[in-house]
Amino acid sequence: MAILLHLETATTNCSVSISKDDKIVVLKENNAASYSHSEQLHVFIKEALKEASLSFSDLDAVAISKGPGSYTGLRIGVSAAKGLCFSLDVPLISVPTLQSMAHQVGLKPNEVVIPVLDARRMEVYSCVYDSEYKEVRETRAEIVNEESFAEYVSDNKVYVVGSGAEKCRGVLQHPNFIFDEAIVPSAKDMVSIAFKKYESKRFEDVAYFEPYYLKDFVLQQKKKKN
Repeated sequence: MAILLHLETATTNCSVSISKDDKIVVLKENNAASYSHSEQLHVFIKEALKEASLSFSDLDAVAISKGPGSYTGLRIGVSAAKGLCFSLDVPLISVPTLQSMAHQVGLKPNEVVIPVLDARRMEVYSCVYDSEYKEVRETRAEIVNEESFAEYVSDNKVYVVGSGAEKCRGVLQHPNFIFDEAIVPSAKDMVSIAFKKYESKRFEDVAYFEPYYLKDFVLQQKKKKN
């Protein structure tokens, strides 16, 4: 049986879970508006292990939500995950933040889910998944307008979920769009994705792994062109 620790710090939700194989056994989280990950994350990890009657030495791997999301939140989570992997000599697994969000929506055939995280102004981080949660369009930082996601909404019911959904609601007018801004990234939704990666040994290089900032990378590229 594989025991995995999952850390989610990409947004305001500081979230920690422990799973045995693909079943969650403990969840500790707090979605506070003030990013308090630096104070809460390690406390939640210790509390989760205690509640599961486990110790650090019982862990077989650590899974981290890789982004996109808050620069500071991602740095805190990745630093904690890498530190644990180094000290415990266990593998690191990364889970795309938007992919775990998509799994919070129960989809029927021909339905699509678009997780969106709020960025600046009218911009969001988004990715598009089909009814089998397969990525059908890559993650982007994009400005939402009336034509956004038009190719998916004509024949499908499209769920737009996450902190960017409210921003999208005021722009996307097609009746097939369904908005839910209450969905936040959570360590509970990392479990099935991380376990599949664990089984297939799709691990990260602990020394070189970096969060997927996305927007910061785009801005740096623009600066290089000037």
